[in-house]
Amino acid sequence: MMKLLRKHRHWLMIVIAILAIPFVFYFVQRPDYGAMRSDHFARIYDRNVSTLEAQQTVRLFSLAQALGMSEFVQNLTIGAGQNQNQAYVQFILNLLVLRHEAARLGIRPGSSEIANVVRALPVFQGESGFDMKKFSDFVQNALAPNGLAEEHIEQLVRDELCLIQIKQLLAVGVSIPQAELDADYARGHEKLYVSLIRLRPADFAKDIQVSDEDAQKYYEAHKAELKSDEKRKVEFVSLALTDEQKKLAGKERIEALQELSDRANDFTQALLEKDADFKRAAAKFQLPIRTTGEFTATAPDPQLNVDPQLGAAAFKLSMQEPNSDPIQVADGFYILHLAGVVEARPLTIEEAKPKIVDAIKSSRSRELMSTKGAEIVQKLREATRSGQPLEAAIQKAGVQVEKVPPFSLIDESTEAKDKDLKKEQADLTAIKNAVAYLNAGEISDFLPADNTGLIAVLEKREPSADANDREKKAAFEKRILDSKERIVFYEWLHERQQAANVQFAKG
Repeated sequence: MMKLLRKHRHWLMIVIAILAIPFVFYFVQRPDYGAMRSDHFARIYDRNVSTLEAQQTVRLFSLAQALGMSEFVQNLTIGAGQNQNQAYVQFILNLLVLRHEAARLGIRPGSSEIANVVRALPVFQGESGFDMKKFSDFVQNALAPNGLAEEHIEQLVRDELCLIQIKQLLAVGVSIPQAELDADYARGHEKLYVSLIRLRPADFAKDIQVSDEDAQKYYEAHKAELKSDEKRKVEFVSLALTDEQKKLAGKERIEALQELSDRANDFTQALLEKDADFKRAAAKFQLPIRTTGEFTATAPDPQLNVDPQLGAAAFKLSMQEPNSDPIQVADGFYILHLAGVVEARPLTIEEAKPKIVDAIKSSRSRELMSTKGAEIVQKLREATRSGQPLEAAIQKAGVQVEKVPPFSLIDESTEAKDKDLKKEQADLTAIKNAVAYLNAGEISDFLPADNTGLIAVLEKREPSADANDREKKAAFEKRILDSKERIVFYEWLHERQQAANVQFAKG
């Protein structure tokens, strides 16, 4: 345990990082099983896990989401991000690990404890608490159609209770010295005033010349990578909500999507029959076929712009397996059929030259930017050490300065949806990491950030008005300890995965 704890020292920065992690989960009763095509899904603890068992566990994943067990799902899908298939795989693997470890540790939640948690689940609550009618409706309308029953709810609750007990065992002895907590609270809530020097590769690229000899050398070294883009052409059918159904919400919308899901699955089952044909199957189900033009992975056909995963799915198909599984989009499902492939081919040096010139200029401009950035940092630090005013040193360096709006290290801003706002948040996160432990008047190292390079100058720190707010301080300390306990749990889960000797089937 102590070995794990020594790996993580700066808990303040961990809290900042955790606040920035988005967790997005949604309820899909019959999900896209992606790569689960063979009868053998994986091998774990020296036993085979069949595709059927994996699919049954994915149904439990969807059930846990529908029951409002979001924290349980998050704990078992860490690292999957918004990749749904990866979330399924993580859930399957980690649930098997959890059950194995709970049995090994002798953790067995009692039936009365399980019943109390089931009665408290959000989905079953009415005006006066547990609503038996809601429970019965859920069993009849959500469980039975998907081959599930009441015992599967109890099974998930038992798993959640085991998870809670394991996390409690791991948390024993997790602590942070009060002096460190006080210092991190004060530092995290101080108002920081920062000036920013931003360098851009484009400012250096304009003076870079690429000779024919340079291009030839690059071509010879990267010939295997310099190919034309592979192109694909697909036929597809879509099963979509009507304009009226698109206005539905909640249970009614889920039911409408479920009907489309059932029909989409019936269609894909028909494609698995011997001598099945995409056109005949579409005609049988009275689904019109649409055809794309040839398109690349980076520029999908406009007809597939409904959802980014459609273009990506097209490039996972092969002539041996030309049909996709149902792909869920916002208002329905798509099934793709690979109609043609234009293979990538090696480019001649004349065809590849624009790419080569761009690649060389990009690499050299970044090198020049990094060198220039390091020089500026050194000059500014030398100037401040000699007592020269920082503003004069910056002016002498001939660089532009941006004023960053004052911020605290712990700003719980909402997740940005706009692309530009996301970039601003990413820059701010990099700036926070750079200045977190600087003193007023100090200069950060040069920071490569996305398509730019940053140098942050910490002008001053102002104590927070909430420095003595006991309630906020207690909430902060709890968050720090929760973060530390979460990291200990994830380290443990990673070690237990390795001990399980997981081997995934190909395909």
